[in-house]
Amino acid sequence: MVEFFVGTRPVGPAHPPLVVAEIGINHEGDPAKAHRMVDDAADAGLECVKFQTHVVEDEMVPNDVVPGNADEPIYAMMRRCALPASVERELKAHAEERGMVFLSTPFSRAAADRLAELDVAAYKIGSGECNNYPLIEHIAGLGKPVVLSTGMNDIASVTPAVAVLRAAGVGFALLHCTSLYPTPPELVRLGALAELGAAFPDAVLGLSDHTTSIYPCLGAVPLGARVLERHFTSDPGWPGPDIPVSSTPAEFADLVTGSRLIHAALGGTKEVLTAEQPTIDFAYASVVTTAPVAAGDVLTESNLWVKRPGTGELRAAQYPTLLGRRVRLALPADHQLSLGDLADG
Repeated sequence: MVEFFVGTRPVGPAHPPLVVAEIGINHEGDPAKAHRMVDDAADAGLECVKFQTHVVEDEMVPNDVVPGNADEPIYAMMRRCALPASVERELKAHAEERGMVFLSTPFSRAAADRLAELDVAAYKIGSGECNNYPLIEHIAGLGKPVVLSTGMNDIASVTPAVAVLRAAGVGFALLHCTSLYPTPPELVRLGALAELGAAFPDAVLGLSDHTTSIYPCLGAVPLGARVLERHFTSDPGWPGPDIPVSSTPAEFADLVTGSRLIHAALGGTKEVLTAEQPTIDFAYASVVTTAPVAAGDVLTESNLWVKRPGTGELRAAQYPTLLGRRVRLALPADHQLSLGDLADG
């Protein structure tokens, strides 16, 4: 069975999905907002919160590129939102005090090394770094499991990344993702989960979702997703480029409950359960007389039919085989027929 551990939490097909609250940069660089989201996530029943670790000078060169979901250059945004190592250490301690796993996405070697110093349980790698094989190799070399988002990449470009993870011998999950903010439902493409599973049978599957609801995540569970990630905010009225695709604590609580319920409902075969017997007793129909029948009379459609409950010896499916047979003794109306009532037994 494919699985790995994030701390003590097993992740894999046999276990309920790990729901990851992607706080990311929704704190806008404000530690107080970040700590509030940790508490709100814990109160919602989440097991894991995830931030982003930006060491800007090691991550990018100065630039004026403006993301499609923002109104300022990415360089300025990251300098404004990057949290110092001391704050990340406090957030990790806070999350762990609340019983949650702290994860973060490193966007550079320096960021990965900072997280290694914090002894994080695993590393999340974003879609933009899915084909950044040198960085993936550096992160995988740190010896912890890796959760890799695969937005903006196809099977061909994911394959070298998986080869790096396999060579490092670390457990890994591949998250299908569409890197549009927000993602229209028709572009979520949950069918990609089967494609990833067929190409990489040793991977745990998951979904990193950027729609405006929790429904795609819930729909991904029966398709094999065991890591579910969405952006998280305490207040949908806060500013920030990811707020429009973020879910509230109440929505995350529903996602945790729903994904666990769906996981529990998976599997099994189409068979009659022993536990269904009390329902069978009242819901099935038995063969019964519909009029008094004298000894030696023939059973016909005028004196025999099927009625509930299902406590009789002969069930409705046997009705056609009983027509034309004789009874050996007189029977009253509404008598549940048994083989012992028949003259020819």
